[in-house]
Amino acid sequence: MWIRNKKYRFVAQTDSTNRLMKSLLRDQHLPEGFVVRSGYQLEGRGQGSNRWESQKGRNLLFSMLLRPVHVAVEEQFILSQMVALAIYQSLQELLPEEATAFSLKWPNDIYWKNQKLGGILIENSLRGGKITECIIGIGLNINQTTFYSDAPNPVSLRQISGRRHRLMDVLQTILHPLFEIYSQADYAAIRSDYAQALYRREGYHSYFAPEKGQFEACILRVEEDGRLVLKEKTGQESGYYFKEVEFVLPV
Repeated sequence: MWIRNKKYRFVAQTDSTNRLMKSLLRDQHLPEGFVVRSGYQLEGRGQGSNRWESQKGRNLLFSMLLRPVHVAVEEQFILSQMVALAIYQSLQELLPEEATAFSLKWPNDIYWKNQKLGGILIENSLRGGKITECIIGIGLNINQTTFYSDAPNPVSLRQISGRRHRLMDVLQTILHPLFEIYSQADYAAIRSDYAQALYRREGYHSYFAPEKGQFEACILRVEEDGRLVLKEKTGQESGYYFKEVEFVLPV
């Protein structure tokens, strides 16, 4: 649908697909749902100052444009939840034998068991108290089998399944549910499904916060504004925004 309707562009190389999307938007009007994909990113980005490693032509690197003026600014985390759920459900469809091993690590990572399969970077433009443009950058490890960066726990679909995957097939598998979830905008269902898909959704696990060091806690909920609420064994509850708490991963 995207290719036939001219909602898709591929470039062999760019600095980042989010930056490319911004550049295209400065020069022309792009329809909602427009996708740019690259075979390689010179400056692939994660959240904050994080970098994204990807070998040329091996992985899925793309950005999608939405215009979610109906989403309240204070509820913009719902966009991250929508995207994460679409990817999560698509991976379960692609590898049904591994369906229970996939999860969503708060706030925006895609996990298989205790390893990172992908990440999401969302950049919103605000005007007049509304979200006028939302650029969703997605990076998924698909066919890469060797990772050279100091990232602690990367994994790819090929490593999981033992076979190569066509990048366009994976892309199409993600785009349709993504736009469907976005169009339906059933916030209650999205939040509920996101909670059920969370990494470490059950039990007590190790976390680290600068003000208290390492501690054990369970996930109580994710607030509408994206805050993660944890409960320690003492009964103390604390809420954290992105970068305020870290998941201590098993070695």
